[in-house]
Amino acid sequence: MEVCSSCGHSSYCIDNIPIFLNLSSEIKESIMEVASHRKYQKGEIIFMPGDYFDYLFVVNKGKVKISKISAMGKEQILRVLEPGDFMGELSLFNKTVLTNSAEAIEATEICIIKSDKIRQLIMGKPEIALKFLQKYTERIQQSEELIEQIGLRDVEQRIASYIISKIEKNNIKNKNNEYEIDLPVSKGILASMLGTTQETLSRRLSLLQERGIIKLKGQRKIIITNIEDLKNML
Repeated sequence: MEVCSSCGHSSYCIDNIPIFLNLSSEIKESIMEVASHRKYQKGEIIFMPGDYFDYLFVVNKGKVKISKISAMGKEQILRVLEPGDFMGELSLFNKTVLTNSAEAIEATEICIIKSDKIRQLIMGKPEIALKFLQKYTERIQQSEELIEQIGLRDVEQRIASYIISKIEKNNIKNKNNEYEIDLPVSKGILASMLGTTQETLSRRLSLLQERGIIKLKGQRKIIITNIEDLKNML
Protein backbone atom coordinates (compact mmCIF):
# COMPACT_ATOMS: atom_id res chain seq x y z
CA MET A 1 0.00 0.00 0.00
CA GLU A 2 1.45 3.36 -1.04
CA VAL A 3 1.77 6.05 1.61
CA CYS A 4 1.93 9.80 1.08
CA SER A 5 5.42 10.87 2.16
CA SER A 6 4.10 14.23 3.34
CA CYS A 7 1.23 13.22 5.60
CA GLY A 8 1.55 9.47 6.06
CA HIS A 9 -1.92 8.73 4.71
CA SER A 10 -2.40 5.46 2.85
CA SER A 11 -2.72 7.27 -0.48
CA TYR A 12 -1.38 10.42 -2.08
CA CYS A 13 -3.16 13.67 -1.17
CA ILE A 14 -3.55 14.44 -4.86
CA ASP A 15 -5.60 11.28 -5.29
CA ASN A 16 -8.39 13.42 -3.82
CA ILE A 17 -8.27 15.77 -6.82
CA PRO A 18 -10.12 14.44 -9.90
CA ILE A 19 -7.77 16.43 -12.15
CA PHE A 20 -4.85 14.23 -11.07
CA LEU A 21 -6.75 10.98 -10.72
CA ASN A 22 -5.33 9.25 -13.81
CA LEU A 23 -1.68 10.17 -13.31
CA SER A 24 0.83 7.36 -12.91
CA SER A 25 2.17 6.49 -9.47
CA GLU A 26 5.61 7.73 -10.55
CA ILE A 27 4.30 11.21 -11.43
CA LYS A 28 2.25 11.39 -8.23
CA GLU A 29 5.28 10.42 -6.19
CA SER A 30 7.43 13.09 -7.87
CA ILE A 31 4.82 15.72 -7.01
CA MET A 32 4.48 14.62 -3.40
CA GLU A 33 8.26 14.56 -2.92
CA VAL A 34 8.22 18.36 -3.05
CA ALA A 35 4.92 18.77 -1.19
CA SER A 36 4.45 19.59 2.46
CA HIS A 37 1.64 18.86 4.87
CA ARG A 38 0.02 21.09 7.48
CA LYS A 39 -2.66 20.70 10.10
CA TYR A 40 -4.96 23.54 11.18
CA GLN A 41 -7.22 23.72 14.20
CA LYS A 42 -10.76 25.05 14.03
CA GLY A 43 -10.66 28.83 13.64
CA GLU A 44 -7.04 28.93 12.47
CA ILE A 45 -6.27 31.21 9.52
CA ILE A 46 -4.65 29.55 6.51
CA PHE A 47 -4.09 32.74 4.52
CA MET A 48 -5.22 36.37 4.52
CA PRO A 49 -5.63 39.18 1.95
CA GLY A 50 -2.24 40.48 0.88
CA ASP A 51 -0.46 37.15 1.31
CA TYR A 52 1.63 35.98 -1.62
CA PHE A 53 0.45 32.73 -3.12
CA ASP A 54 2.62 30.29 -5.07
CA TYR A 55 1.10 26.97 -4.04
CA LEU A 56 -1.75 24.61 -4.73
CA PHE A 57 -3.55 23.81 -1.47
CA VAL A 58 -5.36 20.44 -1.38
CA VAL A 59 -7.90 19.89 1.40
CA ASN A 60 -7.23 16.35 2.60
CA LYS A 61 -9.45 16.43 5.69
CA GLY A 62 -11.85 18.92 7.26
CA LYS A 63 -13.47 22.07 5.86
CA VAL A 64 -12.16 25.51 4.88
CA LYS A 65 -14.21 28.65 4.33
CA ILE A 66 -13.10 31.17 1.71
CA SER A 67 -14.41 34.64 2.46
CA LYS A 68 -14.08 38.37 1.92
CA ILE A 69 -14.33 41.05 4.60
CA SER A 70 -15.87 44.39 3.60
CA ALA A 71 -14.52 47.78 4.69
CA MET A 72 -17.32 47.80 7.28
CA GLY A 73 -16.13 44.48 8.68
CA LYS A 74 -18.93 42.33 7.25
CA GLU A 75 -17.94 38.85 6.18
CA GLN A 76 -19.20 37.27 2.97
CA ILE A 77 -18.41 33.58 2.63
CA LEU A 78 -17.72 32.76 -1.02
CA ARG A 79 -17.53 28.99 -0.72
CA VAL A 80 -16.67 26.16 1.66
CA LEU A 81 -14.00 23.69 0.58
CA GLU A 82 -14.27 20.03 1.59
CA PRO A 83 -11.90 17.05 1.17
CA GLY A 84 -10.91 16.77 -2.48
CA ASP A 85 -11.30 20.50 -3.12
CA PHE A 86 -8.33 22.73 -3.76
CA MET A 87 -7.40 26.39 -3.86
CA GLY A 88 -4.64 28.34 -5.52
CA GLU A 89 -5.20 27.35 -9.13
CA LEU A 90 -4.62 30.96 -10.28
CA SER A 91 -1.07 30.84 -8.91
CA LEU A 92 -0.32 28.15 -11.49
CA PHE A 93 -0.52 30.73 -14.27
CA ASN A 94 0.41 34.01 -12.63
CA LYS A 95 1.96 35.38 -9.45
CA THR A 96 -0.93 35.99 -7.13
CA VAL A 97 -1.53 38.33 -4.21
CA LEU A 98 -4.56 37.13 -2.32
CA THR A 99 -7.71 39.19 -1.85
CA ASN A 100 -9.66 36.52 0.07
CA SER A 101 -9.06 34.81 3.38
CA ALA A 102 -9.18 31.11 4.25
CA GLU A 103 -10.06 29.74 7.68
CA ALA A 104 -10.39 26.17 8.95
CA ILE A 105 -13.93 25.70 10.25
CA GLU A 106 -13.02 22.34 11.78
CA ALA A 107 -9.81 20.38 12.31
CA THR A 108 -8.27 20.41 8.83
CA GLU A 109 -5.33 18.80 7.04
CA ILE A 110 -3.92 20.29 3.86
CA CYS A 111 -1.26 19.18 1.37
CA ILE A 112 0.68 22.11 -0.07
CA ILE A 113 2.23 21.63 -3.53
CA LYS A 114 4.58 24.15 -5.14
CA SER A 115 3.06 25.74 -8.23
CA ASP A 116 6.22 25.34 -10.31
CA LYS A 117 5.94 21.55 -9.93
CA ILE A 118 2.38 21.64 -11.24
CA ARG A 119 3.44 23.92 -14.10
CA GLN A 120 6.10 21.38 -15.12
CA LEU A 121 3.42 18.72 -15.14
CA ILE A 122 1.14 20.88 -17.29
CA MET A 123 3.91 21.36 -19.87
CA GLY A 124 4.00 17.60 -20.36
CA LYS A 125 0.24 17.10 -20.09
CA PRO A 126 -1.56 20.19 -21.49
CA GLU A 127 -4.96 18.57 -20.95
CA ILE A 128 -4.50 19.16 -17.22
CA ALA A 129 -4.47 22.93 -17.87
CA LEU A 130 -7.86 22.59 -19.54
CA LYS A 131 -9.18 20.84 -16.44
CA PHE A 132 -7.91 23.66 -14.22
CA LEU A 133 -9.55 26.15 -16.58
CA GLN A 134 -12.81 24.23 -16.33
CA LYS A 135 -12.65 24.36 -12.52
CA TYR A 136 -11.90 28.08 -12.60
CA THR A 137 -14.86 28.63 -14.93
CA GLU A 138 -17.10 26.81 -12.46
CA ARG A 139 -15.94 29.15 -9.70
CA ILE A 140 -16.68 32.20 -11.83
CA GLN A 141 -20.18 30.82 -12.39
CA GLN A 142 -20.57 30.30 -8.63
CA SER A 143 -19.51 33.90 -8.01
CA GLU A 144 -22.02 35.18 -10.57
CA GLU A 145 -24.75 33.08 -8.96
CA LEU A 146 -23.83 34.49 -5.54
CA ILE A 147 -24.10 38.06 -6.88
CA GLU A 148 -27.49 37.22 -8.40
CA GLN A 149 -28.71 35.59 -5.19
CA ILE A 150 -27.83 38.53 -2.98
CA GLY A 151 -28.78 41.26 -5.44
CA LEU A 152 -32.00 39.94 -6.92
CA ARG A 153 -33.54 37.48 -4.46
CA ASP A 154 -34.95 37.83 -0.97
CA VAL A 155 -33.78 35.62 1.89
CA GLU A 156 -36.51 32.98 1.47
CA GLN A 157 -35.68 32.64 -2.23
CA ARG A 158 -31.97 32.24 -1.41
CA ILE A 159 -32.82 29.51 1.09
CA ALA A 160 -35.04 27.77 -1.46
CA SER A 161 -32.35 27.99 -4.13
CA TYR A 162 -29.73 26.58 -1.76
CA ILE A 163 -31.90 23.64 -0.71
CA ILE A 164 -32.88 22.77 -4.28
CA SER A 165 -29.26 22.95 -5.44
CA LYS A 166 -28.25 20.56 -2.66
CA ILE A 167 -30.94 18.09 -3.69
CA GLU A 168 -29.85 18.24 -7.34
CA LYS A 169 -26.08 18.24 -6.72
CA ASN A 170 -26.23 15.28 -4.33
CA ASN A 171 -28.86 13.48 -6.41
CA ILE A 172 -31.08 13.03 -3.36
CA LYS A 173 -33.94 10.65 -4.05
CA ASN A 174 -37.59 11.19 -3.23
CA LYS A 175 -38.71 9.05 -0.28
CA ASN A 176 -42.45 9.05 0.41
CA ASN A 177 -42.74 12.45 -1.34
CA GLU A 178 -40.04 13.92 0.90
CA TYR A 179 -36.40 14.90 0.42
CA GLU A 180 -33.92 14.92 3.29
CA ILE A 181 -30.72 16.95 3.37
CA ASP A 182 -28.03 17.47 5.98
CA LEU A 183 -26.48 20.92 6.08
CA PRO A 184 -22.71 20.55 5.60
CA VAL A 185 -22.00 23.67 7.66
CA SER A 186 -23.41 25.44 10.70
CA LYS A 187 -26.35 27.82 10.31
CA GLY A 188 -24.05 30.72 11.11
CA ILE A 189 -21.81 29.88 8.17
CA LEU A 190 -24.77 29.14 5.92
CA ALA A 191 -26.29 32.52 6.80
CA SER A 192 -23.08 34.28 5.75
CA MET A 193 -23.01 32.28 2.50
CA LEU A 194 -26.57 33.45 1.78
CA GLY A 195 -25.82 37.06 2.66
CA THR A 196 -27.98 37.29 5.77
CA THR A 197 -27.76 36.87 9.56
CA GLN A 198 -28.14 33.67 11.54
CA GLU A 199 -31.20 35.10 13.31
CA THR A 200 -32.92 35.94 10.01
CA LEU A 201 -32.05 32.52 8.58
CA SER A 202 -33.55 30.75 11.61
CA ARG A 203 -36.73 32.84 11.44
CA ARG A 204 -37.23 32.16 7.73
CA LEU A 205 -36.63 28.44 8.15
CA SER A 206 -39.23 28.42 10.94
CA LEU A 207 -41.70 30.22 8.67
CA LEU A 208 -41.16 27.66 5.92
CA GLN A 209 -41.82 24.95 8.48
CA GLU A 210 -45.04 26.65 9.64
CA ARG A 211 -46.20 26.75 6.00
CA GLY A 212 -45.66 23.00 5.68
CA ILE A 213 -42.87 23.29 3.08
CA ILE A 214 -40.09 21.87 5.24
CA LYS A 215 -39.55 20.16 8.57
CA LEU A 216 -36.54 20.96 10.76
CA LYS A 217 -34.91 18.09 12.60
CA GLY A 218 -32.04 18.83 14.95
CA GLN A 219 -29.49 21.50 14.10
CA ARG A 220 -28.60 20.50 10.54
CA LYS A 221 -31.26 18.23 9.07
CA ILE A 222 -33.98 19.60 6.78
CA ILE A 223 -36.82 17.47 5.39
CA ILE A 224 -38.51 18.98 2.33
CA THR A 225 -42.17 18.02 2.42
CA ASN A 226 -43.40 20.17 -0.48
CA ILE A 227 -40.75 20.48 -3.18
CA GLU A 228 -43.14 22.14 -5.65
CA ASP A 229 -43.93 25.04 -3.31
CA LEU A 230 -40.19 25.44 -2.73
CA LYS A 231 -39.55 25.61 -6.49
CA ASN A 232 -42.44 28.02 -7.01
CA MET A 233 -40.71 30.46 -4.64
CA LEU A 234 -38.07 30.95 -7.32
